This record gives sequence, structure tokens and C-alpha cells, in this order.
Amino acid sequence: MSQLNGTSTAADRHPHPPVFIGITTQHRDIATRRFALRFAYVDAVRAAGGIPVLLPPGEPQINALLSRLDGLIFSGGGDLDASTYAQHRHPTMYMIDPERDQFELTLARQVLATDLPVLGICRGAQVLAVASGGDLVRHIPDRYGTQIAHLDPDADPLSIHIPISHHRVSVQPTSRLAQVLGVAELDVPSMHHQAVDHVPPGWRVVAHAPDGVAEAIEREGAVWHMAVQWHPEVADRHSPHQALFRALVAAARRP
Repeated sequence: MSQLNGTSTAADRHPHPPVFIGITTQHRDIATRRFALRFAYVDAVRAAGGIPVLLPPGEPQINALLSRLDGLIFSGGGDLDASTYAQHRHPTMYMIDPERDQFELTLARQVLATDLPVLGICRGAQVLAVASGGDLVRHIPDRYGTQIAHLDPDADPLSIHIPISHHRVSVQPTSRLAQVLGVAELDVPSMHHQAVDHVPPGWRVVAHAPDGVAEAIEREGAVWHMAVQWHPEVADRHSPHQALFRALVAAARRP
């Protein structure tokens, strides 16, 4: 260890180069004049050794943005407009924001043409699916019933305090996701009423809820492109969920 007057340098304390992980934020809130993101995403990236970089919608210079990042998280939030996957709007859809939809779909299509590591979370999984040519189940109870509460029935999606449901998910043992999590079954924190329907080319479903809802997809091949329908960022720091963020940062760190 290099020392000067008995003290270590910053390089000694941080032997790895910094890893910058972009995180998409929620829509432009006119009432508060702010962009927002739940701080659990930031905390999870920091705990995994990455440096979070918040990405509000509307940025036109996407290539320049991607050139500065080592990895990317598409965060949760409101619903994609159904027109983005050639469907009609469902009465239960909420917080639809054209600016965010356009930004994230464009960002997803460009980043998926690269080998930059990507993690989609909840809405983020849906963005990656639609950007790749897939579509969505617009309202899970219409297709799968209410046996599994993917969204708390008393939840107000427009509130900043959305209660979290929990249910089991089975992960394909041979998937990269199972290797990352270290388990083939686990309880997941859940806050969604939509999910991936038809899986786009080049992706495969690698996890299901007991009712059959697709809970995770991953891109086939060597790239680290993965998405989960649940919310690993709010899970306990000692749970298998946090391995997703560590794996993302590790993949982003590789030359």
C-alpha cells in the first residue's frame, strides 16, 4: 500500500475504477416542478459498489449519454402507453407520460444494440420488452385472476406510499438469473398490474409467479441484459435480491 506520512491514498482505499450506473427517473411532475426517483434504487447501486447517475426523461443526446455510462437500470413507475405496443389503453392504466415513454424506448433500443450491462425493474422490464418488439398484458387480473396479488388491492398507484405485496417466484435453474440470485425460488416484493406478454425475439422468460405471470426475462447470448418484474431495490440488504445489483456492477466493471 502506498503511504505518505502514514496515510493511504484515495486510490489505495478504492482499488477499482469507478463504475457509473445510469438510473432512469420518473416523469416530469408539473405540480412539484421536479423529476423524482425512489431513493432505494440509489442506495442499492451504492451498496453494490456503483456510482448512481440519475437520468431524467427528455435527454436528446443519448449516444453521448451512453458513452459516459458503464451500466444502466430502467426503473419502475407508471404504465407505458398501450399505443407503444399497438394496443388500446386499459381503464386501469396510470401515470402515462409520452416524454418518458419516448425517452426510455429510444434509450432502450440504442443500449440494446451495445454490450452495456442493463437491468430492467418492473416498468423497466416492460420497456425492454416493448423496445425489443414484445408486448404487455395490460391488466393482470383480466388474464390471470386475483389469486396472486401482484399489486396490493388497496394500493393507490398515484400515491408516493404504495404498499408492497409479496409472493413466490420460481426461477429456471439453468438461467443466468438463477446463477446471479443463487436460488431457484424466492419471495419477491411486488407493485405492478402489468407484465410481459409475448416475449420479443432474442429474449426468454426465466421466472414465473404461481399464477403463470412472467416475472423475469433475460437476453440470450453473451450480453448482460436482464429484467425482473418485481422490485429488488426494496428488498432486505441481506436477501438474494441484492445480488442483482452486485452482478450488474461487476459486469459493468469488466473491460
